[in-house]
Amino acid sequence: MKKLFNILLILIVSFPLYIRADEGMWIPLFLKRNEAHMRSLGMRITAEDIYSVNQNSLKDAIVLFGRGCTGEVISSKGLLMTNHHCGYSQIQSHSSVEQDYLSNGFWAQNLGEELPNPGLTVSFLIYMDDVTEKVLAGVQNDMTEAQRNAVIEENVKKITDEATKDTHYEATVKPFYNGNQFFLFVNEVFKDVRLVGAPPSSIGKFGGDTDNWMWPRHTGDFSLFRIYAGPDNKPADYSPDNVPYIPRKSFPISIKGVEEGDFTFVYGFPGSTDQYATSFQVDLVKNIENPIAIRMRDIRLRIIDEGMKADPEIRIQYAAKHANIANGWKKWIGENRGLTRLNTIENKRAQEELFVNWAKATPAREARYGGLISMYERVYAQQRKANESMRYLLEAGLGSEIIRFAYGFNNLMRISKIKSTPQSEIDTQVSRLKASLTGYFKNYNCGVDRNLFVHTMKAYYLSFSDESMPAILKKDVSKFHQDFEKYADFIFEKSMFTNEEKLTNFLNNYTKKKFKTIANDPAFKLAKSIFDNYFNNIYPVLEAYEPVLDSLNRVYMQGLMEFQPDRNFYPDANLTLRVTYGNVDDYLPADAIEYRYFTTIDGIFEKESLGYDDYEVHPRLRELYQNRDFGRYGKEGILPVCFIAKNHTTGGNSGSPVINADGHLIGINFDRNWEGTMSDLNYDPDQCRNISLDMRYVLFIIDKFAGATNLLQEIEIIE
Repeated sequence: MKKLFNILLILIVSFPLYIRADEGMWIPLFLKRNEAHMRSLGMRITAEDIYSVNQNSLKDAIVLFGRGCTGEVISSKGLLMTNHHCGYSQIQSHSSVEQDYLSNGFWAQNLGEELPNPGLTVSFLIYMDDVTEKVLAGVQNDMTEAQRNAVIEENVKKITDEATKDTHYEATVKPFYNGNQFFLFVNEVFKDVRLVGAPPSSIGKFGGDTDNWMWPRHTGDFSLFRIYAGPDNKPADYSPDNVPYIPRKSFPISIKGVEEGDFTFVYGFPGSTDQYATSFQVDLVKNIENPIAIRMRDIRLRIIDEGMKADPEIRIQYAAKHANIANGWKKWIGENRGLTRLNTIENKRAQEELFVNWAKATPAREARYGGLISMYERVYAQQRKANESMRYLLEAGLGSEIIRFAYGFNNLMRISKIKSTPQSEIDTQVSRLKASLTGYFKNYNCGVDRNLFVHTMKAYYLSFSDESMPAILKKDVSKFHQDFEKYADFIFEKSMFTNEEKLTNFLNNYTKKKFKTIANDPAFKLAKSIFDNYFNNIYPVLEAYEPVLDSLNRVYMQGLMEFQPDRNFYPDANLTLRVTYGNVDDYLPADAIEYRYFTTIDGIFEKESLGYDDYEVHPRLRELYQNRDFGRYGKEGILPVCFIAKNHTTGGNSGSPVINADGHLIGINFDRNWEGTMSDLNYDPDQCRNISLDMRYVLFIIDKFAGATNLLQEIEIIE
């Protein structure tokens, strides 16, 4: 009895039945349920102003930017704002040593100077709808997971076909609450998106890896794009004849500023969270997956750093790659620290023990939920090794680019071996591969990749027992007596995949019989052996348990909702439009340390004095600072840069608008604080803060720093 009381006490502290104001990613369709609470916190607009299908609303000014960021429309001419790091690959793709937009920034002076970005899209949500009954029509409790999924897939196709019939829209159906509820999303997707403006990296990426995920922050993390449409204002492929898109809604920008306690909300596309994960899943993440990824990325970042510091061309080639690798690396370090501090695994185990006892209380619950937790334990134990192997594959086996690139030729080799393959299919594959060469080699350095190969392939090799190792890896390493320097020399000297000219000539003269050249290339042989090992030994295990876990997660979610009927459950993030809200607030990261809710330009120059490379200051910014020339964006000699609030955000929220009580844009969300990076698995309202760029600093950079007054003329500014 005493043990049960102690468990209950833990749960009261760690798992409140009612979600606090600052936790949750709410579906905008049902925001009326939250409206009274939001108003009690200071909101002055209505839920209908935020999301409506009957009138223009704030949702009509928000886009999914690319494949995983958010952006907001800020003018009637389709001007779009997102994070600098969200637009980083586009800025990098237009940069060269001679024309270095990363270092110098880019500002189009007119529409004719705006730069197209092939492949970049932005998507507006037209409407969403709860289609759970339609999706689950015909689903029976005694169906296998495969049968259930087949019925759902057929129903989803009917729903999306009907939603898009006779329109130019695109539609998708996504599961919520682990497959217990389903929503239809109908979107308008624009394919002509052009780069308009970006500050130099010394502003847009100020603080670099040193400050990533950290507070206090002084990063001017924004970039500007423009959406173009056909003459009918509808999406169109890129054409010089396209015109700026006229949006249904755009954000006015407030420069009134923020104060402690102010109501804010973030409106965007959060990517993925697992708030209802079991202790077994969290244990896998914390004790297996994260440590491997952190260790391997330590190695990769060190090697890329050395190359970037030694050569300005390599710096540009690897800028976006380095940022991508470093982002996850630092996040996972902070996540593990937070999970340890919150005793997340232990607390979830305590909750699971109470759940088991609750399930045993009635025969019906025992039959439905009684074996769930023990089944979870068995499944995670049985697939633990496969998950470990998968993480080593992703972070080490594929740690050098030559392996991934070489395997991209596997399909050409495969179809060339089949005599009946039509020449047209061969030609299509060859054309696709030829088209990829320029972009790949533009951002590739053989020396850097060779060094990556030496260190990551050694780590990958050491992760295997002798009998489970990819055959070619085992053979080659033995041949070179475990000397990975010599092994790398062999691969990089003999493979055609390190040389653009050789590869171009090979593809220009390709015939079916030449598949043997691909098959015998040492880099390809190794890559194929690595992937064969994955498909033969890792994938089957993970695939076998995937439907089991899907079923367990769905039933456990149902059980949790019955177990805690008064708890306000919000759905996990899945890259669909959500609202999260909270107040501007300080926080205490550790004993005797207090972080204020805002930073100013003074902090940029305080950091510069530390002498770190990540704290480089642009001469023009220094001049403005020394003259205290802040224009209308500063007040009493103070220019705000960033602020924090208690909004529950995650990846995908990068670039999201931060909105005040009146529906005006006051900031751009760009990060979380390091102490709060465990929030995807365990949200802590005392420590979790979203970090936002103050719009006053954004406009200061556009106006006073860049002199891009042509852009200011488009924007509605509220003083």
